[in-house]
Amino acid sequence: MATKDAVLDPDAVLHVYEPHRAGLPKFGPYFAELRQRMPFAAEFSKAGIRAAHSQTVFGQLWLVLNPLLMALVYYILVVILRGKGGIDYLAHIVCGLFAFQLISAALGQGASSVTGGGRLILNMAFPRLLMPMAAVRTAFFRFVPTVPVFLVIKAFSNERWGWEMLLSIVFLGLLTLFSIGLAALMATLQVYFRDTSSFLPFFTRIWLYMSPVLWLIDDAPARFEKLMLIGNPLFSLIGGWTDLALRSEIPPPSVWLAAVVWSVIAAVGGSLFFMSREREFAVRI
Repeated sequence: MATKDAVLDPDAVLHVYEPHRAGLPKFGPYFAELRQRMPFAAEFSKAGIRAAHSQTVFGQLWLVLNPLLMALVYYILVVILRGKGGIDYLAHIVCGLFAFQLISAALGQGASSVTGGGRLILNMAFPRLLMPMAAVRTAFFRFVPTVPVFLVIKAFSNERWGWEMLLSIVFLGLLTLFSIGLAALMATLQVYFRDTSSFLPFFTRIWLYMSPVLWLIDDAPARFEKLMLIGNPLFSLIGGWTDLALRSEIPPPSVWLAAVVWSVIAAVGGSLFFMSREREFAVRI
């Protein structure tokens, strides 16, 4: 008869899962595998898009209507509070808000990318950084249908069309790079602090008001310009995007420099922080 003090089978394999000591993996093998697994991230992103009905007619329509209705609401508030408006101002809000929605969506989906993919993490070995990257890819392709809407609104405005608009692709790339870093950061925080995703809507709403979306970058007092460049990444990222895409004006060198620096800092810092912690995600989910 077995007792409570019975000895365990000596041939049994005992698995003990503990939080892994924080530390960065070897960059060479890690990024080599990351590059090889890019198709996995693309398929993971496509699955998320299909799940959100973003490839249906009504799904695509909602991707445009949602930020457009938000832009109209903010436009009405600006007209009421500031007593000025016009189609040019509406085009400015639409241009900036669509870009801001790209970052906001990347943050929200990136935060839940790891905690929402628990089974994948437990059952598959792959660079976990692919998960926030897939979330940013999803946010980017949900942003793409809004571009033609912005161009139609611009066509009715008095803003100039010029070759400078092509340079806005550079700022779009920087916005995407910046979003990858923030998505990786938020995904890591969400693993340790499950209320991170609940806090994000309040954070992004405040960030929206502090960024040149509802107001023009030229409206910022000159004495605060350096402070805004240093303290708010979106001042340069969205400000430069709007100058080029809407006004066909090349931003000053300080805006280019700040946008590049912020994008690199966010991408490198967020990715390294994520990579240093990803080996213990499995025991914390």
